[in-house]
Amino acid sequence: MNPTSSKTFDTQKEARYASRIARKKTMMDAKIAAADIDTGLLLVLTGNGKGKSSSAFGMVARAIGHGMKVGVVQFIKGRTDTGEESFLSKQPNVEWHVMGDGFTWDTQNREQDTRSALAAWAVAQQMLQDESFDLVVFDELTYTVKYGYLEADVIVHDLLSRPEMQHVVVTGRYAPDAILEIADTITEMQVVKHAFHAGIKAQQGVEW
Repeated sequence: MNPTSSKTFDTQKEARYASRIARKKTMMDAKIAAADIDTGLLLVLTGNGKGKSSSAFGMVARAIGHGMKVGVVQFIKGRTDTGEESFLSKQPNVEWHVMGDGFTWDTQNREQDTRSALAAWAVAQQMLQDESFDLVVFDELTYTVKYGYLEADVIVHDLLSRPEMQHVVVTGRYAPDAILEIADTITEMQVVKHAFHAGIKAQQGVEW
């Protein structure tokens, strides 16, 4: 191909690209213009893959950056040495509660786990009734329903009764259908490969 032909080909390629992007922009602008509802969202981050809590805490950081008030209730995790809790809980307008006793195989006590879940949900209910909270995160809430510590109907009722502009993020595997049905956004994270399966222990700053 001579230089002139190559230049012509590049020009045509650029023209096709510009046309395609222009069409896409028109389509996206129309969708954005049509999305005119302003309301609080219920987001569910579920699935077996890594990153559910990490994604939720990313939204916490985002909300803090906008000067919003944030509440976090951790239902299963009992450790208070995680990087996210250490940093984010010290930020202005953040209320953070670590209320779990660890994984069920650690406690091996259903009665204790149920009491802890009920106590954590009591705190969550207070946040859901307080319109000063712009965003609340219920980390690993799904497990409490999976193991029968909390009733899905109660959770759904309280979520639907929250202030109109309050956003809620629920994380954890085994998200119950009742919560999925009322969610606005659902992300299911899947495992492709995980270091733990190769015998690599949890790494500070990555896992906790």
